[in-house]
Amino acid sequence: MAIPIDPQPDPGPPETSSRIRVVLAEVVRSGTRAERTRAELTQQTQVGDALVRGLVRAQLALALRLSLVVGIGLGGLPLLFAIAPEVGTAKLFGVNLPWLLLGVGAFPFLVGVGWAYVQLAERNEQDFTDVIQRPER
Repeated sequence: MAIPIDPQPDPGPPETSSRIRVVLAEVVRSGTRAERTRAELTQQTQVGDALVRGLVRAQLALALRLSLVVGIGLGGLPLLFAIAPEVGTAKLFGVNLPWLLLGVGAFPFLVGVGWAYVQLAERNEQDFTDVIQRPER
């Protein structure tokens, strides 16, 4: 059984459609400084990469500083109890002070550090956004 071959070739796309060339570089050249900076971020240029690395460094430095606060705050309590045994044996409301500090006092402390981290991290991000959206001088 033979399959008939269509003698007419495919005409291709209709001639009425025209191609439009879109060039992102033209947008960067004609925009303001804020638009150029946003374009550098989206295009992942060296400048945009440096800006993002600066934000990441600021967030990392904040996290390390607050980790140090938690480490000293909670890690220093056992050291305090070892150095000053009278503090470790003190009782408050009939409960040993170390149990109160480590069992009850640690949670509000950690919540406070977490709240401070969120506030400071949002400030870092807002500063980053302000740098990106700063108008040309």
